[in-house]
Amino acid sequence: MNTYKKLLLAAVLVAPAAIMGATQANAQAVAVADPQGAIGNTKAFTTAVTQIRTQYKAQLDQSTARRAAVQKEIEALALALDTDKNGQVSQQELEAAQAAKRPEIAAIQQKQTAVQQEVGRLEAPAARAQQYAAEQIALKYEGALQSVVSKRGVQLIVRPDAVVFAQPASDLTPAITTELDTLVPTVSITPPANWQPGQAGAAAQQAAPAAPAKKPTTR
Repeated sequence: MNTYKKLLLAAVLVAPAAIMGATQANAQAVAVADPQGAIGNTKAFTTAVTQIRTQYKAQLDQSTARRAAVQKEIEALALALDTDKNGQVSQQELEAAQAAKRPEIAAIQQKQTAVQQEVGRLEAPAARAQQYAAEQIALKYEGALQSVVSKRGVQLIVRPDAVVFAQPASDLTPAITTELDTLVPTVSITPPANWQPGQAGAAAQQAAPAAPAKKPTTR
């Protein structure tokens, strides 16, 4: 079971152009790559996250405090559902309360919904800044991937969640991160006023020249 045959059954990640560009000498053949991990481990992104936590500290601290406060309120409401007074609300007690339409159930749900909305508003600027930072790096991911593929002669790449077994040496993620560190040493954490997630990637695709059509082969 623990063979690379399992890897061949997984979905292909790399674009055909990158596969065709792989060298045949010393070919690694099959490799694993985690795009999110490669981007998340870059120096540019980790630095951006630190900057974001500093810049939006007040909002993030307020969000954490509100979560904690509402959790205490919910725990207080849940005590009324603890019919056997053992300090815990079992699944049976919860189902009984739902069947009886206890007002505590509705109150808990309302508080959960309200705090999620409030926390979402508080954390939105930081989340937006983080998305913007990640997208700037993601735009260079394909170039970094193709560079690593070419250097290692990889012919097939699969996602980690599609792998049953793989040797550590087959993981290209750290190498891709290293390439990204060179391509994107720093990023901005201040999105333009009209920026939307995915906007830069869509613009880059529109600006890219179309691939030439393949000529039919003749025998």
